[in-house]
Amino acid sequence: MTDTEAESGRRRAAPPPWLLSGLRPQSSTPIPWAAVVRASVALAAPLAVGFALDRPAYGALVSMGALSGVIGDTADAYRMRILNIAVPQLFGALGILLGTLVFGTGWAAVAALTLVGLVSGMMSTIGAIASVSGLLLLLNAVVGAGLPMPNPWWVAPLLLTVGGLFVLTMSLLAWPLRRKLPERVAVAGTYLAVADMLAAAGTDAYEEQRHAVTQSLNTSYDLILARRARYHGRSNAGVRLLAQLNVVIPLVEAAPAVHVRRRPLPDEIPAAVRELAAAVEESRTGGAEPGLPAPDSPATRAVDSALRHAAAVVHKADPDPYNVDDRLGRPAALGVRIRRTTRDVLLSGPSWRYGLRLALCIGLAQALTSLVPVERSYWVALTVTFVLKPDFGSVFSRAVLRSVGTAAGLVIAAPVLAAVPIGWWDVPVMVMLAALIPALTAKGYAFQTAAITPVILLLSDLLNHQGVQLVWPRFLDSLIGCGIVLVAGYLLWPESWHVRVGHRLADAVTDIAGYVTYAFEPGGSGDRAERVRARRRIYRDLSVIRSEFQRALTEPPPVGTRAAAWWPLVVAVERIVDATTAARVRVNHGAPEPPAAEVAEIQQQLRELADGIRASETLVGVRAELPGDEEGVLAPLRQEVAAARAIASPQP
Repeated sequence: MTDTEAESGRRRAAPPPWLLSGLRPQSSTPIPWAAVVRASVALAAPLAVGFALDRPAYGALVSMGALSGVIGDTADAYRMRILNIAVPQLFGALGILLGTLVFGTGWAAVAALTLVGLVSGMMSTIGAIASVSGLLLLLNAVVGAGLPMPNPWWVAPLLLTVGGLFVLTMSLLAWPLRRKLPERVAVAGTYLAVADMLAAAGTDAYEEQRHAVTQSLNTSYDLILARRARYHGRSNAGVRLLAQLNVVIPLVEAAPAVHVRRRPLPDEIPAAVRELAAAVEESRTGGAEPGLPAPDSPATRAVDSALRHAAAVVHKADPDPYNVDDRLGRPAALGVRIRRTTRDVLLSGPSWRYGLRLALCIGLAQALTSLVPVERSYWVALTVTFVLKPDFGSVFSRAVLRSVGTAAGLVIAAPVLAAVPIGWWDVPVMVMLAALIPALTAKGYAFQTAAITPVILLLSDLLNHQGVQLVWPRFLDSLIGCGIVLVAGYLLWPESWHVRVGHRLADAVTDIAGYVTYAFEPGGSGDRAERVRARRRIYRDLSVIRSEFQRALTEPPPVGTRAAAWWPLVVAVERIVDATTAARVRVNHGAPEPPAAEVAEIQQQLRELADGIRASETLVGVRAELPGDEEGVLAPLRQEVAAARAIASPQP
């Protein structure tokens, strides 16, 4: 055999890239040591109390509630931690109650859990907190229907809630001692991201830095607006932070105009923005006006004006609380948002499709374990729930990674269950096992599964006393659950075989055509605040598309291969938004308004591009002729639209 043939054989024997991406640890993610300590204490302390009171089952239930809290303890802002932990715990308590009520009822339990699966799946499409809430609702319902719970009926929900609140209490202990508001740190981080983007303007690193700014703006606005949503009044600190965040928007808008020139900015400008970031983080006021070089073009005049205005607002102690515009809109009242969200979910096709898919898989899992004797059958439905989560990546790869992670977790659990008798030794063992959950969760889904599996097995052993005999049945149950998901939750649904990037990207291109209207169309509203909101919505949508793209890459061929072909078009569409913003900034600072016919032609080309993307999954280039002044303000925008049309248009 030649060296070439041997190398080719090794390549064929190697795992496929979509699997390797899930098995490769995300080494750049730091270990959250505070969360590691909280997890160890939160899961081990209830066991110790349970053994001290001769109620080990009670201690296990409290630890189960604490496990749910540990999984949800991911936010940096303390107020967001309250929502991320407390709200899902309420749904988890409801789930264990529903499961307890149908325990041992046979087919009634199958019907009840199928209905809970439908509700849980539809909830998961609302947002992050609702997704975790739906997960705990279904998981605890499955556990309650599969394991005998202590009497009376309210004991199990109460104990699980106590465990979650214990985690929440520990996570909030440092709140009175915190040195800086997480919201203030987030806003300062946005300024730093903007400084890096301005420093990269005119270079190949600009696109990556602009994406980082989008993510940072999303995080900062989410934190500040979520905080304000819980207060009817306006606190001085909140008003000041929102004002400081809003004034960074003109700098973000000016960056594309600078990048189009392909001439780097003087170092003094990014340095001045970093100085503003330090002032925001330290809450300093009364600073001197930044010393900036004289501007020499409309783009640099835009940067100079925006930076001086930002410095004035950052250094001002008390901004006018009634002159602060919410760029994304102030959140509506809680009741209004609940009614609006409920209506949207009930009328959403994707919401119903995912809910029905999850309900079908849960129903099949429960029906199978009702017809075929499977010891501790709840593990099959638990596997289905963990695998079929829409926001954890590809369904196919999660099923494979779940099997791998479960096998690794069982390797850890087997010697523990075999060598450690039920009793006080379980406490130090839980200290070590619980610490692995936050430490490994950041490394990837397979690592999280490997960390959670031995913890769940140890807690289950305290409730049913089966010891090491749990290990092999749990692995078989996991394989059965993964098989159900792959067949009923993946192969039977045509949308699983298609790349979902295209339609979302087409919607974003349609929105960009509307953004061009706000920016240039004669007789348009000219509303700058609405223009800003439109641009932010587009960048948010493109950020979601990037996430969908990354998820699709983890699918096996042909889906993953097709997804990779969309990436150049995603970048091209982002460049169109930048070019539109740059043109508007140049007009604001002295460039002549573009002719209406040129604007209309660009809008028409964008709408045709959107229609073409919707019409075909195959990318076929079509040459677009966009006449206009080559020295005009819209020349870069026309070039970007033509480039996008060259990448993807409908089949002839």
